[in-house]
Amino acid sequence: MGLHINQYIENSIRQNWEELALTDFKGVSYQYKDIARKIAKLHILFEETGIKPGDKVALCGRNSSQWAVAMFGALTFGAIPVPILLEFKPDNIHHLVNHCAARRIFVDQTIWENLDSSHFEKLIGVLHISDYSILLSNDKKLDNARKHLNELFGKKYPERFTPADVKYATPDRDSLAIINYTSGSMGFSKGVMIPYRAIESNIQFGIEHLTFLHPGDGVVCMLPLAHMYGLCIELIHTFTKGCHIYFLTRVPSPKVIMDAFATVHPKLIITVPLIIEKIIKNKVFPLLDKPLMKIILKNTYIQITNL
Repeated sequence: MGLHINQYIENSIRQNWEELALTDFKGVSYQYKDIARKIAKLHILFEETGIKPGDKVALCGRNSSQWAVAMFGALTFGAIPVPILLEFKPDNIHHLVNHCAARRIFVDQTIWENLDSSHFEKLIGVLHISDYSILLSNDKKLDNARKHLNELFGKKYPERFTPADVKYATPDRDSLAIINYTSGSMGFSKGVMIPYRAIESNIQFGIEHLTFLHPGDGVVCMLPLAHMYGLCIELIHTFTKGCHIYFLTRVPSPKVIMDAFATVHPKLIITVPLIIEKIIKNKVFPLLDKPLMKIILKNTYIQITNL
């Protein structure tokens, strides 16, 4: 049996402290040490506001570095992240947040504008996923902790924050780690209860079989992180290997994807057939229809048939 999933995350941060970890394509980049500090601040925010290990923390927003940090922050604290697809309608989001009894949600501003706070039953705070500012608070402790978060961080780490300070919770492997709600294409969305050992087995598979990935290698994250394949293989697995993960932060159109590929030169691409089809239709077929390409292809065919 391999390490606990939180130990994989812990070790990667320590070993790749100065390396780039997460980047919003054509936006901000963070080193592994920056991610460690952000996680530490989220842990302080949880502790100061009564969030305990085992509490549910929902996430609903576009793929981004801050989405990933919120996920890692909840997971390494021992809380239970609940990723929710941003395509869900407001009524469905209300239902899922209540169904899992989430006590906090990190959400995009555009999604929050369409939600009704009176529909939430157990939330004690709503945070903007881009900067963790407060969108809704039912607790003065949350207001105070968020306002003085840097001060609280300084008190907890008075000298300086180092790799030795990166120590994460390791709940029992059979206990609940993540609740993942299905897309609902076959009816009502269903909450799948995923224990730590299930995530660890997937990470271990990636470590043992996807051996071409090394620290610093670029990866373009295209799958929704609210889907388990994108979350486990594209984010957590590559993070534990010290890779540099890029988030498109927008609709993955062929142009956006090709721009990202040209910049990143990714060592790993995980996608779905529809995206490949769009790239071929929009980028490959137009090139093949050019007169010069038709001549080249015709001559190539003649040469092959004459062999």
